[in-house]
Amino acid sequence: MLALNVKDDGVYVDCTFGRGGHSRALLERLGSTGRLVALDRDPQAVLAARGWTDPRFHIHHASFSRLSEVLRIEALQRVDGVLMDLGISSPQLDEPARGFSFRLEGPLDMRMDTSRGITAEQWLQAAPEDHIKEVIRTYGEERFAGPIARAIVAARSRGALHTTRQLAQIVGEAVRTREPHQDPATRTFQAVRIFVNQELEELPLGLAQAVEALAPGGRLAVISFHSLEDRIVKRVLRSESQPPPVPRGLAVRESDRPRPRLRLVGKPVRPGPEEIRANPRSRAATLRVAERLAA
Repeated sequence: MLALNVKDDGVYVDCTFGRGGHSRALLERLGSTGRLVALDRDPQAVLAARGWTDPRFHIHHASFSRLSEVLRIEALQRVDGVLMDLGISSPQLDEPARGFSFRLEGPLDMRMDTSRGITAEQWLQAAPEDHIKEVIRTYGEERFAGPIARAIVAARSRGALHTTRQLAQIVGEAVRTREPHQDPATRTFQAVRIFVNQELEELPLGLAQAVEALAPGGRLAVISFHSLEDRIVKRVLRSESQPPPVPRGLAVRESDRPRPRLRLVGKPVRPGPEEIRANPRSRAATLRVAERLAA
């Protein structure tokens, strides 16, 4: 929580509550007049948060692309910090019924919000082969997207595409080689999950609303876990930390140029060996931090 430079009486937003690890750390640093608003699109996460009795804390069943709406409900115009911890949480990954893990047998669901949207199975059963190929290639950066898509279409025609292990086996048989220590299904599961949850479409919306909500001196901290997410975060923060472009040919004094809205705080932070040993799932994490400048 050092990245957010937490103030005793500040107002903060945890956009990805999960099971509350970050929210708990924030509340420990807040004083009696501080406030913490949390969001999560996962009904199970929201249910866990409902058990919290701290009067400084409020939870909303919403994705971070609805941050502005949540802040209006809370009657908040500006906040002192926003945290986004992207991707799936450990409880989601460890619960077979959620369908996120290729190592655990379960239904092909993969929805972060189980109250809406189509499941991974519903999409894979109906999507054209070309669309499946494009999703796996784009969101999974999978060079064997073509053979995998063909194998999926062939398997569903035989009625053999309903569970996580079925999908993992289909992908494993279609992928000829793979990097050491990486399961052949890793990239495909990542791609389908990202597509089903529209994660890369939600992220720029949430980032824009977070920047808009920050008070001067407020900070935005974003933890991403793969290159596609991190590119979006990097692009948005870099764009917001540069002055808006001036129309070509317009003479403007440097002192009159519009100021950027953010300044980048430090360099991207990645976990060290000790942190990775303690939490192997953190090995791909990248933390980027930016601070809102005065108007």
